[in-house]
Amino acid sequence: MLEALDGTGSSPKGTAGDGTTLPPALRMHRLLLLSSLWLLAAPPASSIFQRPTGSPAPPHLQYLLEPLHTTVHTQRGATATLPCVLRALPRNYRVKWSKLEPANYRESIILITNGLYHKNYGPLSPRVRLRHSHRYDASLTITDVALEDEGRYRCQLVNGLEDESVSLTLHLEGVVFPYQPSNGRYKFNYHEAKRACEQQDSRLATYQQLYKAWTEGLDWCNAGWILDGTVHYPIINSREPCGGRLLLPGVRTYGARDKQKDRFDAFCFTSALQGQVYFIRGHLNFKEAGQACRNHGAAIAKVGQLYSAWKFSQLDRCDGGWLADGSVRYPITTPRERCGGLPDPGVRSFGFPSKELRTYGTYCFVGK
Repeated sequence: MLEALDGTGSSPKGTAGDGTTLPPALRMHRLLLLSSLWLLAAPPASSIFQRPTGSPAPPHLQYLLEPLHTTVHTQRGATATLPCVLRALPRNYRVKWSKLEPANYRESIILITNGLYHKNYGPLSPRVRLRHSHRYDASLTITDVALEDEGRYRCQLVNGLEDESVSLTLHLEGVVFPYQPSNGRYKFNYHEAKRACEQQDSRLATYQQLYKAWTEGLDWCNAGWILDGTVHYPIINSREPCGGRLLLPGVRTYGARDKQKDRFDAFCFTSALQGQVYFIRGHLNFKEAGQACRNHGAAIAKVGQLYSAWKFSQLDRCDGGWLADGSVRYPITTPRERCGGLPDPGVRSFGFPSKELRTYGTYCFVGK
């Protein structure tokens, strides 16, 4: 019988073992039976129901809920909450919050809790707490958000062999600006660039911040340091002095450089102000400008503060004014012919004139 079914015997197709011809209905029945046996014998790889190919599915979270949004948007001085909620409470668990630091590629612990008690760590310690709106809530709240708080955070459930985590990004709304000292371009090593940005109420920009600024129109031919120790420059309009006309627009890179020896400009980042920038008209030298601000209970404004007022408060003045670093600048939100003639909004610069000149007013800053 098996020989007749699998075609390996001596009987011709369509005949029984004794040579008689089978009726059509029986022959069809045998063909269906043969097909069924073939499907049963086929290897699993031939199955119609195969696992789809491509990227593997992300690991299933057993205890942590996937956040609806993995990026939290905020501004300097605000209060922000990074969500982390458990769907169940395992025995003897801990939740650990940490921040990934792009400047040194390390992960810094911020807070550890077991649901009943918690302990804070590091420089964020005075400004972080658990939201704890219910017993499954391990969300992290950061008060008085600072520029250095931007970045990637991780909420990790520590539970023996079943550890799992979710990653979130804290994004500060802000503005990136190129910066160089009074003695010309390409004078900063990495550490000097970092310090210069901090002195101007800002910090070195991240690559993501520089890239976003490029998409919004930042076009600058001088290369500058960013936070991770690499050097870049953003180009909208390709031109000969900036790599040539044949190169496409983009954020061009010099890659990682020697932080001690190599010298470039800086790309700084600042966010919303906790205060106000205003202009005092006059014909003041640099020393008189500082005194004029102090007479009003304020301080001469820093470069980052002027950029922030331009970005977030729409400060628009056609008057050049002294700033704390000895430069003279003015913010334009509505471009017009008599205010530099450039077609785009921005903070214009007269560079670093002699501090003895009595030509300009001054921009002052008063905190809240």
